[in-house]
Amino acid sequence: MDFTIPREIEDYYAELVAFVEAEIEPLQNAGDNMRFFDHRREYARTDFEAGGLPRHDWEDLLRESRKLADAAGHWRFSAPKKYGGKDGSNLAMAVIRDRFAARGLGLHNDLQNEHSIVGNFPFVAMFEEFGTEAQKQEFILGGFEGTRRVAFGLTEPDHGSDATWMETRAVREERGGEPGWLINGSKMWITGMHVATHCAMFARTSGEDGDARGITCFLVPNPTPGLEIEEWMWTFNMPTDHPRLSVTDVWVPDSAILGEEGRGLSLAQSFVHQNRIRQAASSLGAAAFCVEESVKYARARKPFGEELAKNQAIQFPLVELATQIEMLRLLIYKTAWEMDNIPHKEIEKTISDKISMCNYWANRLVGQAADRAIQVHGGIGYSRHKPFEHIYRHHRRYRITEGSEEIQMRKVAAYLFGYLGPKKGRYG
Repeated sequence: MDFTIPREIEDYYAELVAFVEAEIEPLQNAGDNMRFFDHRREYARTDFEAGGLPRHDWEDLLRESRKLADAAGHWRFSAPKKYGGKDGSNLAMAVIRDRFAARGLGLHNDLQNEHSIVGNFPFVAMFEEFGTEAQKQEFILGGFEGTRRVAFGLTEPDHGSDATWMETRAVREERGGEPGWLINGSKMWITGMHVATHCAMFARTSGEDGDARGITCFLVPNPTPGLEIEEWMWTFNMPTDHPRLSVTDVWVPDSAILGEEGRGLSLAQSFVHQNRIRQAASSLGAAAFCVEESVKYARARKPFGEELAKNQAIQFPLVELATQIEMLRLLIYKTAWEMDNIPHKEIEKTISDKISMCNYWANRLVGQAADRAIQVHGGIGYSRHKPFEHIYRHHRRYRITEGSEEIQMRKVAAYLFGYLGPKKGRYG
């Protein structure tokens, strides 16, 4: 067995570091752009008078950094070559996300709103696997060109993890001789609707509550008559772009269906796997950052004339975190490698449990690491002059989004006990 990171990934990461130092860090330090990353970051990023949405100058800066990265050939790294990418592997993305997060807060990789100079594009895989040729051209190429941006409309006010019980309904209705669908319902936590051109909206089109089949995904234009943003939900981690919205007699043609009618949840599962493994890698890197910063501080701080680091009360909690980080890194990298070596549609049937293991444990671990970093740093750790509160607030949501950790543990249990996955039917 060879656990060495492939040479091509190491070489590419070195290229990324050189690009960050030459292009991204000077942009971050230009003018007063540091207000978005220092103790002023939450206020600088958030337009509190506009529903808590991101400020335009903050999003403009993120857009500028992505343009620089795209021009240098980095932003689309994970996308297929035919769309201007480099066919970047899941393993490479895991390494990059881990190491980027371990560098700390910065314009190179700020996941408060899922920004990175090496982009994550789960929608590309979704459209590649399930979209028509016209949809691929419109939404994949349009996404990279900035003319299309799709929000993910699965969750509802009364239904989060229980997606098979969603109350949003779509019924057939013809208009002007064109077959289509009339959609009614409501959605919640639909990230990015303030800039989205479309919402990938899931609605039941057949079957009964609780059935996995019978849910269909529709590409609903935004804005469109009957689609209303009711409120922007203020969160633990501001700014916010997560609204509650209503859907009242929204009509779309048949061509708006993404994937097969009634098989929308398969499409949703395609979306989450790449997100989960890359999210896990980011949480891993952020945890490593918290531990490293705590070690440096404990060596430099000398209360009562002795290094703080000499106290076992400081050492042992950091030792435990460092040990878990090392073990988790191996599992994340191995799982990402396995994802690269099986067909995309087989991931859900074979290693979905491993992805869930990586995700729920990494997201839990980073919270523990951030909390420990605050404790080690004392008063300055509790302040916003250190990034640990920001890391804690941001990564805390990952224990809920992309499937709560309880839902992911249920997935692991289903594989473990043979209800799903390779062991299905083994125990009776």
